[in-house]
Amino acid sequence: MTTLTAPARSSGSDVGWWLADSWNMTRRELAHWARRPWQLAIGLTFPVMMLVMFAFFFGGGMRVAGGGDYKEFLVPGMLVLTMAFGLEGTMTALTQDLNTGVVDRFRSMPMAPSAVLVGRSVADMLESVVSLLIMVGAGLAIGWRWHGSLAAALAAVGLLLLLRFSMLWCGIWLGLIAGRPELVMAVQILVWPVSFSSAVFASPESMPSVLGVIAEWNPMSATATAVRELFGNPGVGGSSWAAEHAHLLAVAWPLAVLAIAFPMAAARFRGLSR
Repeated sequence: MTTLTAPARSSGSDVGWWLADSWNMTRRELAHWARRPWQLAIGLTFPVMMLVMFAFFFGGGMRVAGGGDYKEFLVPGMLVLTMAFGLEGTMTALTQDLNTGVVDRFRSMPMAPSAVLVGRSVADMLESVVSLLIMVGAGLAIGWRWHGSLAAALAAVGLLLLLRFSMLWCGIWLGLIAGRPELVMAVQILVWPVSFSSAVFASPESMPSVLGVIAEWNPMSATATAVRELFGNPGVGGSSWAAEHAHLLAVAWPLAVLAIAFPMAAARFRGLSR
């Protein structure tokens, strides 16, 4: 009887194999877009619907601290919210793969185990870029404009994608811990109060004292404030340390989340039973 074995991988080609495996996993995730376009469309449309709802239904009663158009205050906050909401999609997709046995099958194949998570993260980041472009287009359509330089606008986009990348790995970690799609609901319930207790929809200065302090130190608030300043939009201000150092916190918070979530996700993935 002839035994089939996987081709040996030389140490010099390890990086090439890893890149090839990671790309194959990324292609698998991207193929799901073509097979389930309605799911992708819903995920991309929901933030736009929220933007329109807050801009036109509630925007008339909102006041921006220091003055300014509420739409220009809202759009950067909605961009931040869109990046944070990606955590749920990452968790859902990963738990589905865990429950159908797809992850176990990949781990038993002669491929780099880390490629499974790398493919997941690359595909999710590509989806985030598409979501960001759609939200920017929607913002421009309702009257939002940025008033800074192109370099400042690109820096704002970089901060948004950094937040998304940290939330992505947080979603991978939580998905590996949860193990079942039903438990994703618990995280979805928590995302909303964290989002509303930030500077996404309202300035912390307009909130009661205790809630205002919580909102100022919310990681989403740091990114929202920094992005508003880079775009030249209203709502930037405050005398607290968090408000005055929003750019620093917009980098520090995501890096802190990554420093915790990335190694924990990697350790959890290595510990999965074969």
